[in-house]
Amino acid sequence: MKKQPIMQGLLDQVGQVSVHAWKEGVTNFRTEVGAYEEEGAIIGLNLRHCDLSVFPEAILDLTDLQYLDISGNKIHEIPSGIDRLRKLRFFYADHNEIEALPSTIVELSELESLHLDHNQLESLPSQIGLLEKLQALSLHKNQLQRLPDTLWDLKALEKLVIGSNPLQQLSDKIGQLEKLTELYIHDIQVQRLPDSIGQLIHLNTLDAAHNQLEVLPDSLGNLRQLSRFLYLSNNRLKALPDSLSQLNLITYLNLTDNQFTALPDWIGELKALRECRLYNNQLQALPNSIGNLTQLEALYLQNNRITQLPKSIVQLQQLQVLELRNNQLQRLPTQLADLQSLTHLDLRANQLTQIPAWIPALPQLQLIDLRWNKLSRIPAWVSDWEKTGKKLYY
Repeated sequence: MKKQPIMQGLLDQVGQVSVHAWKEGVTNFRTEVGAYEEEGAIIGLNLRHCDLSVFPEAILDLTDLQYLDISGNKIHEIPSGIDRLRKLRFFYADHNEIEALPSTIVELSELESLHLDHNQLESLPSQIGLLEKLQALSLHKNQLQRLPDTLWDLKALEKLVIGSNPLQQLSDKIGQLEKLTELYIHDIQVQRLPDSIGQLIHLNTLDAAHNQLEVLPDSLGNLRQLSRFLYLSNNRLKALPDSLSQLNLITYLNLTDNQFTALPDWIGELKALRECRLYNNQLQALPNSIGNLTQLEALYLQNNRITQLPKSIVQLQQLQVLELRNNQLQRLPTQLADLQSLTHLDLRANQLTQIPAWIPALPQLQLIDLRWNKLSRIPAWVSDWEKTGKKLYY
């Protein structure tokens, strides 16, 4: 490596740093520790997991730097001179011990992505809204109790992660982030979501799990681009607003660990669903409309109070995983025999008295678990079925 004066300073502070030719793409830059060079200039620097306790001041001399990753160290402080890196676009400082950010960080006018997960931040710079090009801001698992009002001025923001902070409330101004496609507000101890969340009409992902929500705003039904997932688990929900029936692009729905006793009939209108998690509730039955979820591949219903399954379940021809552990089923509908894609069926801890004779008719079934039921006898076909490599636990 040619030891230019600037790089020599970095070597003196960090130790051996390999220089690599730059290849387009942030993913490539983050895979290997070292400096990344393009046309004689260092534009990328990866110092992940280098056991650093202090931010190397020599980095501030790399004024062509666009990509900087110092994640996985023990750094407590970002120096005020960070504003010298005027070309910086991507800054990763996850898993450190950073307690505060210098106010000068808002001078990084080219910054597009700022990642500070798993630190000890208690506040953000009051003028963070000046980062006009910021598209991704990730602050998961810090100690933030409030967010500056200017954060809601980040008009270019597409991804916001503020989960696992003791915020306790969410500003109505969140609706101003009109370009958001991903919002992670899990485990922030909120009791309500602002109505303005319905203004985020470009969201494809919303995680509001592990909060204290008892009701949801009707405005959630405006989020018709939600397609990746909707996490609402570990709240205190007993019902869903009817407006959610309009979320017909959603593919993953998680409502686990709430207080639902029934599902609305309109659940069958969510026809793009591929995975639905409903365990750890108080459900006693499923609506017939569940059969309209013809794209469903996995249905998790364990730890409820379900006494019977609707016959319409036969329509779930894409279903591969059906989890029914710890319910109150005494019998199964014969229609289950027509679930041609089913590979896993968990029926542990119910009140079944016999192993259904139609099980061998399921062509894809690899595992069925019937332990902790009240089985009176084991049919003769079981041993032959197990010899094919399939598993039946009883």
